[in-house]
Amino acid sequence: MRDRGKKADYWKHHGIYAYRKSFLVAFTQLPQGVLEKLEALEQLRALEHGYRIKVVETDFDSIEVDTPHDLERVKALIAGKKS
Repeated sequence: MRDRGKKADYWKHHGIYAYRKSFLVAFTQLPQGVLEKLEALEQLRALEHGYRIKVVETDFDSIEVDTPHDLERVKALIAGKKS
């Protein structure tokens, strides 16, 4: 939350994308919209141009890999070591 003292429900984003070739051809011709430019999320371009995105809720979690340290931690987990 940007404003201190406020609370909200949130979900974690698992970014798994699958596209048809015809959509990708069309998508690459679309101009960036205001939301995509603000948030730097290309899926907002699709939404701003009237395309739909399927979102599925799951009870499962995943491990973020954002840094080299995260990658090493995941490699250790896969190898069966605790980190």
